[in-house]
Amino acid sequence: MDRLILRTAAAVALLALAGWVVHHAFGATAGWGVFAVGIVALLLHHMRHAEKLTRWLKAPVAGKVPVGRGAWDYIFSLLYRFERVQTRQQQQLARTLVRFRQAARAHPDGVVILDADNRIEWCNDTAESHFDLDVEIDVGQPVINLMRQPEFVAYVESGEYSQPLELRSTRGGAVFSMQIIPYGDAQKLLLSRDVTRLDKLETMRRDFVANVSHELRTPLTVLSGFLETIKELQLDPQRSRDYLNLMAEQSKRMERIVDDLLTLSTLESAPNPSLDERVLVVPLLERLRIDGVALSGGKHHIVVDAESDTQAGFDLLGADSEIASAFGNLVTNAIRYTPDGGEVRITWRASADEAEFAVIDSGIGIAPEHIPRLTERFYRVDRGRSRATGGTGLGLAIVKHVLSRHQATLDITSEAGKGSRFVARFPARRIVPAAAATLTSAARET
Repeated sequence: MDRLILRTAAAVALLALAGWVVHHAFGATAGWGVFAVGIVALLLHHMRHAEKLTRWLKAPVAGKVPVGRGAWDYIFSLLYRFERVQTRQQQQLARTLVRFRQAARAHPDGVVILDADNRIEWCNDTAESHFDLDVEIDVGQPVINLMRQPEFVAYVESGEYSQPLELRSTRGGAVFSMQIIPYGDAQKLLLSRDVTRLDKLETMRRDFVANVSHELRTPLTVLSGFLETIKELQLDPQRSRDYLNLMAEQSKRMERIVDDLLTLSTLESAPNPSLDERVLVVPLLERLRIDGVALSGGKHHIVVDAESDTQAGFDLLGADSEIASAFGNLVTNAIRYTPDGGEVRITWRASADEAEFAVIDSGIGIAPEHIPRLTERFYRVDRGRSRATGGTGLGLAIVKHVLSRHQATLDITSEAGKGSRFVARFPARRIVPAAAATLTSAARET
């Protein structure tokens, strides 16, 4: 603007000088005529450029700043430079907004932007999934019209958002933790997180604590009762020995429960077994047979059926103690739940692609509705029978964890009254050719 004023003043001075020269050369009339014509031309020049500027300011178009002459050229060049800076800033802001929305869409938690009246302004894909929303349709709708659960409506209308709200979905039973965070000019962020898995884990934790307490309370109650009896009554030596034997049984039962709990804790916290340790399967099968015979006391027919050819035999890679514990639990369960005179068959089949350890019994069997829950901690089909056989209710949970740590699976098939079949299947990465076989026949029977 200063340059425009200076150039205009200079032009007026030049016109005055030209008028003075003409005045002395041709007379006053001619001099003033030249001066007036120059002033009019100058005014027309400024008016034309001012009109260009006014038209552009009324409807600015990026990159279409007018072109001027003289001082106006400098002004329009400054305006063009300013317009380019503004355009770049707007483009950068638009790109930032796009990146922000892309990041918000990719966020694993749900994000809903609400206005002052709790109407939806925007939401990401996760929120659409959590709340069954459609951003194209539901923008502008009050959020409580779309999510009508009384707890949520009360939470939104309360205005007290310091604590999150935990809500169970009516679709599929999913559990969501959600919280409203006010910001800006009365706007709000509604954040949601799927906590279904955490809710299940918390339920499992509560059940686990309750089950442990229940399992330990029974033997403790028995011990406490016998101790009170021995302390308060004068008992003959035989009765005292009987009571002490019963107390010893309950103590051993609690010890087994604690040992199994510690085993489970170790399995859950330890890293997966490496592929460097070899489990010699054939000698392990022989140990299982010997232990099974001792547990059975000769009351069952125990058969070990395994491939005997050294060239065709295979071993496992993993933790020997864990595999022995899992296989032993399967054999022990089969013996405990098979009536006297029944058969328990232990089999091993392997190739380079898959290995299969199975325990098949002719016992009491399991009804179909119980099979999916057999590996849950402390789950029992028949609590009375399980305690009578000395089980802790943790054996199959240990089996499940051991196999999972070795990338193996457990398949269970059974029919009530006709026996059961428990099969552990191992993947190829856990199988190696056997170094040696100690079981010399295809089947050993006892």
